[in-house]
Amino acid sequence: MSDELSPPRPRVGRVVLASFVGTMIEWYDFFLYGTAAALVFDRLFFPSDDEFVSRMAAFGSFALGFFMRPLGGVVFGHFGDRIGRKAMLITTLLMMGMATFLIGVLPTYNTIGVAAPCILILLRLVQGLGVGGEWGGAVLMAVEHGHAGKRGFYGSCVQMGVPAGLLLATGVFSISLSLPEEQFLRWGWRVPFLLGIVLLAVGMFIRFQVFESPLFAESQKKNDVSPMPILEVFSKYRRSVFLAIGARFAENVCFYIFTVFVLTYATDYLQLPKQTILNGIWIAAAVQIVVIPLSGILSDRVGRRPVYLAGAVFMFVFAFPFFWLIETQQTLLIWLSIVLALVGHSLMYGPQAAFLSELFGTRVRYSGASVGYQLASPLAGGIAPMIAAALVEWSGGASWPVSVYMMIAAIVTLLSIILATETAHSDISDLDHTSRRR
Repeated sequence: MSDELSPPRPRVGRVVLASFVGTMIEWYDFFLYGTAAALVFDRLFFPSDDEFVSRMAAFGSFALGFFMRPLGGVVFGHFGDRIGRKAMLITTLLMMGMATFLIGVLPTYNTIGVAAPCILILLRLVQGLGVGGEWGGAVLMAVEHGHAGKRGFYGSCVQMGVPAGLLLATGVFSISLSLPEEQFLRWGWRVPFLLGIVLLAVGMFIRFQVFESPLFAESQKKNDVSPMPILEVFSKYRRSVFLAIGARFAENVCFYIFTVFVLTYATDYLQLPKQTILNGIWIAAAVQIVVIPLSGILSDRVGRRPVYLAGAVFMFVFAFPFFWLIETQQTLLIWLSIVLALVGHSLMYGPQAAFLSELFGTRVRYSGASVGYQLASPLAGGIAPMIAAALVEWSGGASWPVSVYMMIAAIVTLLSIILATETAHSDISDLDHTSRRR
C-alpha cells in the first residue's frame, strides 16, 4: 500500500479491533448453531424413530447456511465494492445477531410441529447470508487500512475472531450443559442464543466508530468503481477465484470435522461425555487465538505460500493420528488431538485473509475475495459433517474413511497453493491499474 494511502496507526488499530470484535460476534452466532446441531437440535427440531436420520437432518440444516454464504458474498460484495465496506459490515452483523436471537425464542417441534424446523432452517439461511457477506468486508477493512509489510498480521487479527467466537460459543454452551438434562432441553440450550442480542449491541457500537477503507475511498474519489463487480471478477480474475476455492478446501473440511463432527463421533460412537469434547475444543480455540496472528506475522516475513503449504501438509499427515488420539478415550490425549489439529489449521487460516485479498484489485476486491472464500463453504465445510457422519455409518463406526476424506481435501489445497504465485510483497493499490490476471 502506498504511503499516501496509509492511515495513521491509531486508526489502523481501531479498525482491526472493530473487525475482530464484529467477526467474533458473527462467528459466535454461527458456531452456536453448529454446536447445537451436533448436540441437541436432532431431538428438539428433527425428532425421528431413527437417530441417524435425525442426526443427518440436523447436520443438513447446518449445511444449508453454507450454501447461502456464496450468495451473501455476491450480494454484499457487490454493494461493498460500489457503496463501501463499512455499511455492509453493519448490515451483516445486524442480520446475524437478530437471527441468532430469534432461534433462542423459537418453539420446538413438540410445540408447533413441522413449522419449528422450517422456521429454524429459514433463520439458518439468514445466518448464512449474513456471514457470507461479513468475512470479505471485515478482512478488507483491516488489510486495506494496514501498512504494506504487515498485511498478513492485520488480516490474521480478523481471522482471530473465528476461534474467539468458537471459544465464546463453546464456553457459554458448556455452562448451559452443566444444567440437569431436563432443564437444558427445556430452556438451557436457549440461553447462548439469547445472549446474542447483547453481543449484537456491543458489535454495532464498535463498528459505527470506524472509518471507511482508504483504498476504497480513493477509488470513489477517482470514480474508479466497477458497475458490475462480480462480472469483472470472473472476466479478469477467474483463475484467482478457483485458486481461492482450492486453497480453502483442506482448511474448511478439516475445521468442521475437528469442531463439529467430532462432537457427534465422540459422544454417539465412543460414548464419551459431551463436556470432555467441548472442553477440548475450548482449549484448542484459545491456543488458536495465539497461533493465528503468529502465522500471519510469519507470512509477512517468509511469504504466504510457505506457511500455507506447511498447514496443508500437516493436515495430510495428521488425518489418521487425529482419530487415533480421540479413540484412546483418554481426556488429555483427546485434548491434545484437538489442539494439534487447530494449530495445523491456523497455519493456513492465519495468512489466508491477506492471501485471498491480494489476489484481487480494489475495484472488485470485496466481491472477489468473498466469492472465492465463500464458494468453498458449501463444497467443503458445509457438507463435511454430513459426509463424515455418512462415512462412519457406512464403515460400521470406523473413522478411517473420514481420515482419507481429509487427506483428499489436503491434496486439493496443496495443488492450489503450488499453482498460486506469492502475493506477500505485492502492491495491492496497483492491481487494478496493472490488470494482473491470475
